[in-house]
Amino acid sequence: MNRPQPTKRAVKARSSKRHCQERLCCQVFEAEAQYYCKQCKSQQCVDCEKNIHSIGSSKDDLHGRVKLEKIPIDTLCEGTKNNVKCENVNFADIWCENCKQRYCYNCYDKEHIQSKKKTHRHMSFKEYVTRKSQQEQQSVQHNLKPLSPVSFNDDSLTYLSCPQQLEQVPVSSLSCPEISTPEDENMSFTSFHSDHSQSSIPDVCQGITEPFDCSDIAKELDDMNDHVKKYQNCCGFVLATDKEELQVKDEKDFCEKLGCYTEEHNDVKVKVVSIFGNTGDGKSHTLNHTFFGGKEVFQTSSGHASCTVGIWAAYDPENKAIIIDTEGLLGVADNSNQRTRLLLKVLAISDVVIYRTRAERLHSDMFRFISDASKSYLEHFTQALKKAAEKHNRDISVSHLGPAIIIFHETIHTNVLAGGQGKAPENEVEAKFKDLKCSFNAFSRLHYVGTKTQNPPTDFRRLQRVTKELLENNVIRARRQPGIVFHALKALNDAFSGDIDKPGCNTFPDQYFTCSTMCLACGAKCMRSMSHTSEDMDHKPGEDVRCRYQYQYGNMRYLCKKCIIKGNRNFVVPKTSASSDNTWVGLGKYLWSGYVLECPNCGIIYRSRQYWYGNHDIETIVQMEVMHIWPDSHQVLDGTHNAARKFLDGLHSVASTIGTVGAKPTKMLAEWTADQIAPAYWVPNSQILECHDCKVDFTHNDQKHHCRACGQGFCDECSLKSRAVPERGWGLSPVRVCKKCYEGKPGQGEGGDMPITARKVGEVVSSTFGAVASAIDLPFGMLKDSARPAYWVPDDQITECNICKVKFSYKIPKHHCRACGQGVCDDCSPNKIPVPMRGWDYPVRVCTKCEKRKDHL
Repeated sequence: MNRPQPTKRAVKARSSKRHCQERLCCQVFEAEAQYYCKQCKSQQCVDCEKNIHSIGSSKDDLHGRVKLEKIPIDTLCEGTKNNVKCENVNFADIWCENCKQRYCYNCYDKEHIQSKKKTHRHMSFKEYVTRKSQQEQQSVQHNLKPLSPVSFNDDSLTYLSCPQQLEQVPVSSLSCPEISTPEDENMSFTSFHSDHSQSSIPDVCQGITEPFDCSDIAKELDDMNDHVKKYQNCCGFVLATDKEELQVKDEKDFCEKLGCYTEEHNDVKVKVVSIFGNTGDGKSHTLNHTFFGGKEVFQTSSGHASCTVGIWAAYDPENKAIIIDTEGLLGVADNSNQRTRLLLKVLAISDVVIYRTRAERLHSDMFRFISDASKSYLEHFTQALKKAAEKHNRDISVSHLGPAIIIFHETIHTNVLAGGQGKAPENEVEAKFKDLKCSFNAFSRLHYVGTKTQNPPTDFRRLQRVTKELLENNVIRARRQPGIVFHALKALNDAFSGDIDKPGCNTFPDQYFTCSTMCLACGAKCMRSMSHTSEDMDHKPGEDVRCRYQYQYGNMRYLCKKCIIKGNRNFVVPKTSASSDNTWVGLGKYLWSGYVLECPNCGIIYRSRQYWYGNHDIETIVQMEVMHIWPDSHQVLDGTHNAARKFLDGLHSVASTIGTVGAKPTKMLAEWTADQIAPAYWVPNSQILECHDCKVDFTHNDQKHHCRACGQGFCDECSLKSRAVPERGWGLSPVRVCKKCYEGKPGQGEGGDMPITARKVGEVVSSTFGAVASAIDLPFGMLKDSARPAYWVPDDQITECNICKVKFSYKIPKHHCRACGQGVCDDCSPNKIPVPMRGWDYPVRVCTKCEKRKDHL
């Protein structure tokens, strides 16, 4: 019962005086409060209460007031000094066994510490009240006579809560509902079970004449008292506030508050157990019943406000462990990010971590918190502890391996994880970690403890057993001095205690309904709704979101400075020639003076090589602006430089014009020449107006073919077969024939046995010219690719039309849209319009999609 003498008190004496908190019209200083207003939430004296809640003065007269009850005298301090009672009328904090009086901290120090009463035996007043109530219960139980001569430990038995014969006992003191209540309270009362003739319950005590032995009950109560004595010195204290401020000065102060430090024995080694979980899941209650036999070392409450703010610590002398209680997750906090960082630092110095969850099923927030803790331990805390150990020349690092973690899962209706088929419950938990792509590599062990509580209280026995096994196992994590734990926590708190941003309140997630398109250059997200593309509305980022320049996208656009001064915004782009110049004149000027910038209002405002020297910088003429690049919008905005393509288009236009004018005479001359060297049985070209087989009319672009067997005229599709025709003098080499002649049914052709040598020579010459033409087309195709503007998609990457998705072939040629640069077919690009933004001031080919858009103008 002897205690160490009190030193500096961590808790001050509490005065019972209730002063007025309004101080509006008090007659004296610190007037005594006699009322409490629920709406004003303050204690008020008589004068202030009357003035604030005067009838008819305001709406305050409707407030609900409660008259404060007098504080019980038996809870106040009885200490006196020089015949003067406690000055502040403090609440009692200490009970002195020798003086048999109640004292507050101040009066106890004055009468005992500073006098000869230092050897008095004392205890906390709260513990004294608890013991007194227990002794009263024990005295009542000793007077009870059970129905069965078995110990009181058997819960299966039924007991009476009142004695068999009670005389002159007030009715208010009886708790048994089976006792009849007569009108006179001073009469004797008899239990129904005292007269066995009137009861249907068999008398199991019949025949027992010896008095009942209550030694077992007394022994059990003595054990209970020893259990209470074991933890009577245990007390929790604030280790760190929710602002990450440590409340202990040094290593000695830390050990003294824990109660594990003495001058003779300072070599005690401990382990650290911490608990985490959501607010309201009963973390403090779990620690009290797991380590302290149910004593309220850590405060609990049935109210909605959180009892634990910051982190609290206490020392368990039986397990030699520092128990740390933490603030709950998901609770109302000023900065939840700062709270999470504080919890992760506590977790890093722990040897055993308990994650307490009271839910029907395991929630994802538990797995993510454990994963974040594992990542922070490996990436940040381990290095910080090593640096601190080198700095202080002391092994303050916890371990290379992280703590062991226990998931304590309590349910009411749902069954806990039980494993099965050769698998432990931990395997199911690890599978859930993998499903959520969360890791727990930093933790040395993972244990799952589940309990189903249909009828309270909660069973903590299995949790006690698993925790004790981990504390006794020193293979992975050994015990250490309490001072090392303090220095480890201080090192982490000094390294990671800077300002941290508060999390934003995301009550309306925009990603559910907004467009998912993102800028290719900066990654900014479009803020319009998902359906804005169907309404021909362009993408739009946030108001304050600025893009960054990317060379591969060329997302720099120029604005005319003269127009900006006038209040207009006109974009200009580098182009080959002005809109007033024709193609050849514009190309000539481009070769001499370079590209130009032309404003729709100001005309030509810049030429890149206007003078031999001393040309102005482009920044002095235009204002640059970085634009967002969306996947389905125009790319490469800082210039097109399509001079080479314009030159090729000009040549192609001249060649097409000449070819169109001379196409018909040339074709007539070619057919007359072919008829002169044709065999006699061939039908002349002038007489062939349609295909002899499919009857398709020949146009000026279609080529006619002769069957070498029958001599009739056919189209290309109907004369694709080939076989040897020796009877017509073509030898044994396969030649072109029609379908009927190929199948052995030769058509009736005219002509005789005229030699075919001239025709053979003509075909050899024609094939030679065809090979030369193909050789010429190859470098021309390469030249077209080199003249391609930067925003055009290369030909080798285009296999189908960008709009109708038709495959390109020799019959379906590919074209480039001058606005977007995608490959399209003839049907999807029927019209031509100017595209000034790309440097095309005259009508050029565009696709049907860009034709509807406005951003190409």
